[in-house]
Amino acid sequence: MPFDAALDAARAVSMDLVEVSPDQEVPVVKILDYGKLRFEERKKKAAAKKKQRSSELKEIKMRPNIDTHDYEVKARAMQRFFEDGDKVKVTLRFRGREMAHQHLGMQLLERVKAQFEETTKVETEPKLEGRQMTMVLAPR
Repeated sequence: MPFDAALDAARAVSMDLVEVSPDQEVPVVKILDYGKLRFEERKKKAAAKKKQRSSELKEIKMRPNIDTHDYEVKARAMQRFFEDGDKVKVTLRFRGREMAHQHLGMQLLERVKAQFEETTKVETEPKLEGRQMTMVLAPR
């Protein structure tokens, strides 16, 4: 169909002539409401952005000689973070003579790893950085 005839047909129904694929040998066009098309595309893009969720990195700080109840409170918080789809960085801070007993810190991080092994994967193995030992867990 010639361009002028297509434009007249679009004007006859009070709509726009929209070029669908310009890179073809013969350009392909459609008769539709361009404002409505732009609105629907923006709506689709907003819906896709809303569904998209980036996982945050939450941090849980502990000490090597943490009490059992305090550990359970921290473990519940970690469980809640994993259910929300967030990653958790477990930081173990050593103070004073606790540096001489780094094996206690490693045992605590192994305990955390064992407790959450069904629901999470270890993203960063426990490592010592200065006076802190860190490990990152991510939900499966």
